[in-house]
This record gives sequence, structure tokens and C-alpha cells, in this order.
Amino acid sequence: MIIIGQFVDLNTRSVYPARLEIREGRITSITSIDSAPDNYILPGFVDAHIHIESSMLIPSQFAKIAVGHGTVATVSDPHEIANVLGMKGVDFMIDDAAKVPLKFFFGAPSCVPPTQFETSGAEINSDDIKSLLARTEIKYLAEMMNYPGVLHKDPEVLSKIQHAKDAGKPIDGHAPGLIGEDAINYINAGIATDHECYSYDEAKHKIDNGMKVLIREGSAAKNYEALAPLFNYRPDQLMFCSDDKHPDDLMLGHINKLVSRAVKEGYDLFDVLIAACKNPVEHYGLEVGQLRIGDPADFILVNSLQEFDVVSTYINGKEVSNQFDCLFQISKAKPINQFNCAAKKSEHFEMHTSLDNCKVIQALDGEIITKQKTVKVKKVNDKVVADVDQDVITISVINRYQDAPPATALIHGFGLTKGAIASCVGHDTHNIIAVGCDESSIAKAVNLIIENKGGISAVDATKEMVLPLPFGGIMSGEDGRLVGEKYAELDRFSKEVLGSKLGAPYMTLSFMALLVIPDLKLSDKGLFSGKDFDFVDTFF
Repeated sequence: MIIIGQFVDLNTRSVYPARLEIREGRITSITSIDSAPDNYILPGFVDAHIHIESSMLIPSQFAKIAVGHGTVATVSDPHEIANVLGMKGVDFMIDDAAKVPLKFFFGAPSCVPPTQFETSGAEINSDDIKSLLARTEIKYLAEMMNYPGVLHKDPEVLSKIQHAKDAGKPIDGHAPGLIGEDAINYINAGIATDHECYSYDEAKHKIDNGMKVLIREGSAAKNYEALAPLFNYRPDQLMFCSDDKHPDDLMLGHINKLVSRAVKEGYDLFDVLIAACKNPVEHYGLEVGQLRIGDPADFILVNSLQEFDVVSTYINGKEVSNQFDCLFQISKAKPINQFNCAAKKSEHFEMHTSLDNCKVIQALDGEIITKQKTVKVKKVNDKVVADVDQDVITISVINRYQDAPPATALIHGFGLTKGAIASCVGHDTHNIIAVGCDESSIAKAVNLIIENKGGISAVDATKEMVLPLPFGGIMSGEDGRLVGEKYAELDRFSKEVLGSKLGAPYMTLSFMALLVIPDLKLSDKGLFSGKDFDFVDTFF
């Protein structure tokens, strides 16, 4: 096979007309020529940290969309499905990913469950980690979210880290806001990356002490604006990632959109492309071609070096996507799940107190961190009710692995004026999480999730909507574009009808139970302070 175009050479940092010859899936020659069409040939994009499950698509369906955006590989942490189904869930992700050309590289989930303060569906211990890291499909120890365990030298945490070192595989980090001596000690334990930096100074501090920083732009957490200036400081230490990307966002673009944004803002073309294409491959030791003689023929054709609209994507020498279609087919997958809770009644979500004040979770648009507010409780007798005028409504987390009373608290920032939304995509243990303006609406939204053994839902007094997610309660096996359209319909309903002002209400909702991200969160066991790393009283 012969490919002719404008060759983007990341090694010589130059662009020139060239002729590529490909045989048996590998590049056999690269020849400079006098002229060529205006299509630009460059290495394919790599998402350096993503939870495929957050797209609400199984890997094979995710791949059908991602290749259209020029993504040829992902560095994927399967800890979402692992928290539901343990090793069985990891095996499902690897097996389904193997059905398609896109190169999925998985990590060994390091924190399953993420904390002792919530109910998970499974556990992956240090012996399991050792077993996983011995597999060729497992390229790294996935994000070590338990940074207190690292700093306090928890034996189980240190054992997992040591297994990665013994296997010669890198260790991903997760330490939002960690700076100073604690950050240095965390890095010195062997942690090589962080995708959780949310300020320039934090990221610079970590780079200065030997870490690589992943610039994240997902559906909820958006750190590009704060971190992109690092391209003027240490571009060699940067990669791009999406971390968590919902299906409607994935339809619009992937790493290609970050590359276009950075180049248009004036950052050096080659620095940006090296971060998007080369740095992840070298850091994780991925079998992904870099447009060198002898490499696998993994590359893309784009229309310009500003827009980066993808004309064609090639993996192992085969065209897998053009500007109109995905060019491979996949077989249906059989759902795998764990869901064991009964329907709830509205009274299960009632809160009663004789006290006058309460701690309230403050959700922030475009962030997965939260803040804490103190408000005067609105009550009817001793029953707490939503204060819609002040944007203070009920949040609840429901254990989906066994019947137990829901945990309830109050939240500010969603902007709902009526009804409720709910989701079984609740990082990282994927219990059911809901926010709403009254107990009856919350019960209806939650029961739609229970009836379908997973999904996302929205309700008001006259309408009920649900997107079923039967794979682990968090993914669909349907075509990704159909899932994206259904998700977008729910997203519009939550904004236009129910009143949410958030850019991505369901993605923000999914992080309100993630205890390892400060400050105030809610697990199925109660209100939790990420700063104190312990439960706190709601009312006082």
C-alpha cells in the first residue's frame, strides 16, 4: 500500500511531501518527494488516561467512534467495572477490546474499593495486582488514588506499588491539590504521573520534582485552560487525556479537539503533537507506531494542521475509519452485571432533624472537586425540605449491591427547580446517586435505575426517561451514536425542563460520591470530608 501526502515528521520537527510504503501492516519506506496532496500524514492520537466505562459504551462500541477522531490507542484504567465485578470485569474489558482494531492498553486497578467508607461490588488486593501485572495486556499500575496510604506507608498500598516496580511497569498517580513535601514523598514512592492537577503552580511543582502531567479535558473536569501554559515550560513532560468522557461529548471529538485548540492558541505544533502522539507511547511502552520505518502503520490523515479534522485513520496498515464511516464491524456482547437492591419508597429519602444548620455539598461546574457551604435548614416541622429558591436540594446515594437505607444530604449548584435525575454511574463504586427537589421524584428516578439494573434517568411530574446500561450497570452495548443521542436527550431534559445550569449535569453527578476528591462528598454510608478523610455530621 502506498500513501502520499504532507508528512509531519515529529523526529525532525518538519513537514514535507512524502511517499509511504506499507507492507504487512508495517512501514517499509518513507521517501521525500517534490509534491503531494494537502492531506497531512501524522501519528495517531493517544488518550493517555481514560476510563472507557465513563463513555457509557463497552470498548468495542467506544472504538467505533474514537477512530473517527484519529484516536489509535488509549491508556485505559478499568477500575470502574472492577469496582462492580472485580477481576471478572477487567477480563470483560480486555476481551471486548480485543474484538476491534483500536489499541486498548489497560492498567491494573490499584484502588478497588477506593476507600473503606463506601460499599463496592468487589475487591482487588495486592495478590490480584501481582497477577494482573504479569499479563502482557496490562501495561501499568493504574492511578494510585489512595495517596494517604502512600504517605502513611500502608503495607497493602506499598505492596501494590512494589509489584509494579518488580514488573518494570509505570505507576499512575492521582493526587489533586497535593503539593510540598507530601507531593515529593508521593512522587518518590514511584508515582510517575498525575492527571488531577487543577492549577499551573501545582502541575509545575510536580513536574519540577520528576512527575509527568496529563492535561485533562473531560466532560466534567476541565483543566486545559489552567495547564496549557506548561507547553511554554516543559512540553516534554506533558500528555493529553480525557479521563471521563460522556457519549455525547465523544461524538463531537476526542484528543483531536485538544490538539486543534492548543495549536490555534499558538503553542508549538510539534510540542503539541508530541504530547498527543509520542509521549504516551514512550512513557507506557505501547506497541503503537510513530511513523518510522519498521513501525506498525498506525497513522492518520487530517485536512489541516489547525483544525485536525480526520480524513482517514489507519491501524496496523488497515484503514479503520474515513470521514464518513467506521470501516470495521463488531459482534454483540453478552451483558455482565451485579445488581441486588429492591425498589425504594419516597419515605426512604426523607431527612428529619431538630437542628437548624447543615453542611451542604457545593457542586462546581466544570470541576469534580466540591466545596462546603453552611446553610440554615428549611423544614416543615422537623422534616427537611428542598429550598429551591436557594438552589439547595436533596442528594442521595443508594447501595446497589445489597438492600440498605439510602444516605441523604443536601447539595447546592445543580439548579434543579423540579423533578429529579439519577444515575448508576457514580464514581468509583457505582452505587446509585440522585439529586432532586422532592422525595417522590427521587424515588421515581432511582426506581427506573433499579428496574433496568443500571442506567441514567430523569423525571418530573409528567414524564419519566431512562437510558438503560446493562453492562455492569454503567455501560451500553448499543451503537455509540444511538447511546450518545439518548444521553443528549436526557441531558437536554435535565437543563431545559428541570432547570439545571451545569454544563454536564450527569457527569457532575457521577463525581458527587467520589470520596478521594475533596472536599465534601456523599457515599452510601454518609456525608464525607475529603480533607479530614472521615465522615462528618450533616446537621449541627
